[in-house]
Amino acid sequence: MGEPNILSAAAALPESYADQETLLEAFRAHWGRKHFNLDRLEQLHRAVRVGGRHLALPLEQYAKLDSFAKRNDAWIAAAVDIGEKTLTQALLRADLRPGDLDHLYFVTVTGLATPSIDARLVDRMGLRADVKRVPMFGLGCVAGAAGLARASDAVRAWPGQVAALLSVELCSLTLQADDLSVANIIASGLFGDGAAAVLIGGGDRPARGPRVVATRSVFYPGTERVMGWDVVDSGFKVVLSPQVPQLVRERLRGDVDAFLAAHRLSRADVRHWICHTGGPRVLEAFEEALELPRAALQRTWDSLQEVGNLSSASVLFVLRDLLESGEARSGDVGLLIAMGPGFCSELVLLRW
Repeated sequence: MGEPNILSAAAALPESYADQETLLEAFRAHWGRKHFNLDRLEQLHRAVRVGGRHLALPLEQYAKLDSFAKRNDAWIAAAVDIGEKTLTQALLRADLRPGDLDHLYFVTVTGLATPSIDARLVDRMGLRADVKRVPMFGLGCVAGAAGLARASDAVRAWPGQVAALLSVELCSLTLQADDLSVANIIASGLFGDGAAAVLIGGGDRPARGPRVVATRSVFYPGTERVMGWDVVDSGFKVVLSPQVPQLVRERLRGDVDAFLAAHRLSRADVRHWICHTGGPRVLEAFEEALELPRAALQRTWDSLQEVGNLSSASVLFVLRDLLESGEARSGDVGLLIAMGPGFCSELVLLRW
């Protein structure tokens, strides 16, 4: 029996787009009325090195969303649309039909829906009535890697089947307009909107892409307040500690080395580093901890600059970009890494 393999990866962005200068001007107009230090706002926004972001809605429509209920309703409508578009692209790239899916894992941290978005796609896309659905909320930025790991677990158990991972993150619809905390100001400059999908086939199916050799989850005790949401009357209030880069420096190297050693590999054997776009300070900590040159994470840096941090979808965008480049060769080793609320990390070992 062979190992699970990635059949395809697809990504989509909302049509609305605003460059960072346009967004900064909108925030200056809004938060300037609240006497926030506008020089500090500009400093924090420029520090994240994001050139612009795609938005679930045209920029002028956000002012009308004056309650959590309105923002979440907008999230549901947009999530269904972009989710269908992304999953359809992934199926086409794998030469599969909606009825070929046996498992559907849906991840998000930016909105709530019951029935969940995956359920809303069943009739809309013509998925089978017996598709095994697993909606996952709350993993945040780590969910792209975690979802890929859990989906590969499923087809490792059922090697003749196909699993889909769908990530939809519409971060702009979580913004707290009255929160003047540094964490919220940073988030307003860093996070964008997008969706990604990956299809994984079991080992009994014809291989098309890299094999998922192994996965590992690592939880860091005592770190609950490092990253996440406080759920307040107005929705999701961001929790974002400045400890994140230091945690990366202290923990990531040992975790990666132990994982690779378990498979008789070292960092020198890894040709492709597929890392979540956590932000400049986090990426610099990745480079320092793993002793990597800037070029090793160039796709991640490019994705950050072009579309911002897309939470769980980001690492899947980087994976999609690598697969589309055609750069990987038979025998190459790749390591996909993301970190997120918990605080925790997920590692996925790939081999072409």
